[in-house]
Amino acid sequence: MNGYVHSVESMGLVDGPGIRTVVFLQGCGMRCVYCHNPDTWEINSPRAAVMSPGELFEKISRFVPYFKNGGGVTFSGGEPLLQSDFVAETMSLCRDAGINTCLDTAGVGGGDPRRVLSVTDLVIFDVKHYTEEGYRHITGRSKAEADAFLSAAVSMGKPLWVRHVAVPGITDGERHLEGLEEYLRSIPNLRRVELLPYHVLGVHKYRSMGIPYPLEGVPPMDAALTEKWNLRLSRLCRP
Repeated sequence: MNGYVHSVESMGLVDGPGIRTVVFLQGCGMRCVYCHNPDTWEINSPRAAVMSPGELFEKISRFVPYFKNGGGVTFSGGEPLLQSDFVAETMSLCRDAGINTCLDTAGVGGGDPRRVLSVTDLVIFDVKHYTEEGYRHITGRSKAEADAFLSAAVSMGKPLWVRHVAVPGITDGERHLEGLEEYLRSIPNLRRVELLPYHVLGVHKYRSMGIPYPLEGVPPMDAALTEKWNLRLSRLCRP
């Protein structure tokens, strides 16, 4: 079994607790309007490194001395669930070696996510939107699979960090924030909320790839306002 790896970041500081190795998997079936990594969409891209679980584990294990204060490895993307068997096998090797594992996902990849969740210590769940209409507007698809993933993670007692992108005119404002608060209250194992301000740092990738940018003209989100909302949402987290 081989997997397609976009890149590996050796000293990640924002994708889970502690210092982490972040594995960015190639491939994503979603086309979110604010995606800043269109170069990760195609799973068999010539940019990808083809690796076995053992080869990837060997690469990860080189950084074990840096995994202090709860550090470890985070599998991100793209969308890691698109290669769920490969991720689960690599995670199993990491868990056997005592390496903390984190899954950074939108919960959409096809198939039953429980095998991956069974070897996951922490889930970072990317909430595109909390309503079906809003979710379809951002992703072009139903939120049913994401809901099913969240239900599985909750039923298995996995600690959850939630991320949500604040986009001017789409996922911002008091009304949206109130709805998000109500949604987050329904997650019993919520440990952290990160509202991320929309940025335009990935626009150049669309231009270099000849792809129209869906949010052309939308300004970056005010970072100070986003942080104010983060403080408000943090009160919903459980210890």
